[in-house]
Amino acid sequence: MEKTSTIIEERMKKIDTLKEMGINPYPAGYECDTTVSEMISRFNDMDNEDLEKEVSSFSLAGRIMAIRSFGKASFIHFKDSTGRLQAYIRKDKVGEELYKVFKLMDIGDFIGIKGSAFKTRTNELTILANEITLLSKSMKPLPEKWHGLTDVETRYRQRYLDLVVNDQVMDVFIMRSRIIQTVRNFFLDKGFLEVETPMMQPIPGGATARPFKTFHNALGMDLYLRIAPELYLKRLVVGGLERVFEINRNFRNEGISVQHNPEFTMIEFYMAYATYENLITLTEELFNQVLQETLGTNVIEYQGQTLDFTPPWTRISLHDSIRDIGGVDEKVLKDMDAAVKFAESNNIPVSRKDGHGKILAKIFDQFVEPELINPTFITEYPAEISPLSRRNDQNPGLTDRFELFIAGREIANAFTELNDPVDQHERFMHQVDLRESGDEEAQYMDADYITALEHGLPPTAGEGIGIDRVIMLLTDSPSIRDVIFFPHMRSRQD
Repeated sequence: MEKTSTIIEERMKKIDTLKEMGINPYPAGYECDTTVSEMISRFNDMDNEDLEKEVSSFSLAGRIMAIRSFGKASFIHFKDSTGRLQAYIRKDKVGEELYKVFKLMDIGDFIGIKGSAFKTRTNELTILANEITLLSKSMKPLPEKWHGLTDVETRYRQRYLDLVVNDQVMDVFIMRSRIIQTVRNFFLDKGFLEVETPMMQPIPGGATARPFKTFHNALGMDLYLRIAPELYLKRLVVGGLERVFEINRNFRNEGISVQHNPEFTMIEFYMAYATYENLITLTEELFNQVLQETLGTNVIEYQGQTLDFTPPWTRISLHDSIRDIGGVDEKVLKDMDAAVKFAESNNIPVSRKDGHGKILAKIFDQFVEPELINPTFITEYPAEISPLSRRNDQNPGLTDRFELFIAGREIANAFTELNDPVDQHERFMHQVDLRESGDEEAQYMDADYITALEHGLPPTAGEGIGIDRVIMLLTDSPSIRDVIFFPHMRSRQD
């Protein structure tokens, strides 16, 4: 800490010196005509003989990452958002006054450079500067150059430093943007309309989760940060928008882990006249298009595991997966008492209030989910834990629903939508009973949504996909915090 304070004091003195020289340490704007990646792409394969024929001068800008000074000349490495490049700054080339300004620059400062390209004796592409400009003076030093920013908590709290010194982190977030854009283009090409629905809702619905609550002063009413956009998106389908999707944030007042952040990104999409089986095929197509366009393959490595996305993916019912993958006795699947006894003997917290279906879901979470490495659709979820899903015609106790699991975690949830307003009202009332009995994650009664259904929702299927978890898979990131710019963290303890 003392060393940092000394550095800050030294840099403050340099700022004062620059001002005395008539140099503004924080000027407005700078005209760049080339990026680092453009320079590398154009000139990296040329030798000096070819480069000497290039008479053009280029203007670049970026942050100084390293300085090697040799008295009347210096080499620097600087980086912009596209990459790193070396520059050679000679006193006799830029002039004595500008070289004095350069000598007051430090690692971390932003610099503008105009000059031409050449290769050093070690064949490194370099800009020979004929003009330099200080663009922003940094007061605090960057993390130690050889070891970078390695403390995980500091990386998450000061993501801007993480991006500056850890190039692979920048690559992850550039990939994040590409993945989301590819997902968006996929749905636009399929004739879906991108829409926006309320982030603040008078009744939180569309998922089983505990919401964040706030209060609107002007309206004098409680509002909730949405846990899902589902009920609003389906209202749009009622209104005649037959294919809609939204990529946006959801908020759930839950714990933080390598898979969970209270604020996260999802895509939800709804398709009139489709069933959940149509969405299985669509999901396989979506993932393979994203993989091909971003990574050029449908077989990837994730945390030492090989994931093969080649369709068709495995499909298995919840009950069969518990028996065949989890190794659980058939009696547990058929008998409530046996399920409770089995759960308790395996330290799975359950209550008879949960119901058989919910207990089986908890057993699945512990015994099956970690085993689902390659993409797997789990189907036929019990109606009691699927309050918005259409009942199966052959077995009304089950629903036309699937969840997608990859690398031992849930990635997507989809179902043929319940469009019977009477059945939906009864399901909501059951959720209300659960809430009144102490289940804070149970859903609320949404009378306005029932009214919408009474006007007619066509046969529809919908799906939600966790974008952050998809990006974790495609960037081989172990934690959701690695793919969210500013993950939520506990306040520092003084």
